[in-house]
Amino acid sequence: AMGSEEERASFLGQVRKACGIAQKLREMGARPYGIVRIDSASGVAEWAEDPDGNTAKIVETFQQACDIAADHGERLAAEGEVCWGGMHSWRKMLDVFERVDRKETLGFQADMSHVLTFLLGRNAAGEDCLLEGEFSSEQLDEAWATVSDALRPWTMDVHISQSDGTVHGSGSHDATGKHCRIDDPNGRLDVVTHAGSFLQDAPSRGIQHICWDGCMFENAVMTEQDTWNKILGGMIGVRDAHGWS
Repeated sequence: AMGSEEERASFLGQVRKACGIAQKLREMGARPYGIVRIDSASGVAEWAEDPDGNTAKIVETFQQACDIAADHGERLAAEGEVCWGGMHSWRKMLDVFERVDRKETLGFQADMSHVLTFLLGRNAAGEDCLLEGEFSSEQLDEAWATVSDALRPWTMDVHISQSDGTVHGSGSHDATGKHCRIDDPNGRLDVVTHAGSFLQDAPSRGIQHICWDGCMFENAVMTEQDTWNKILGGMIGVRDAHGWS
């Protein structure tokens, strides 16, 4: 999204394809609502070579992507993660949203694991980092409230997940928030409570469902019935606590 004219045209071409498919599924009745997920498709190291210029390019590309989505009757959700240049901290993510200024078309996909790495300032520093070293549950709650209050008005999709605060991946800039089992003893999140921060007034932002994101489990874990019993139990807890019917 911040590359050459050819690269940005290719990016927008993929958005056009995705929105076209989503529109067809919606018109067929197989997908009555939903979003199309995007990111900057750019690394943090490359973004850091020209932060202002690269963010400006991302904003322009996202504005053009919004035009495409609107033409198809679709909405775009940007999933902020510490691996995506220009979207690698909560402040940078918020800055992009405010500069694109298309809240009806572009919003935030809140994955709880990635939000936690926002708080820890992975790939970011200074005021973007709200938790350092060992921190208490009270400090976590305060930092979580700061970020969720800032990004909730833009949130149009929520991924329920658990995290131990570490990152997953290789290299220094392609690591992202690590997903854990919902009952992981090292999990730092109160899944039900912290989910509620992004689910306040959810229907007003077009959110009609929630999903679990545990994409980094080993295959053996995925085949255990107990894994899914606990995940579904947690999801029901989120639904019951925050007014879902």
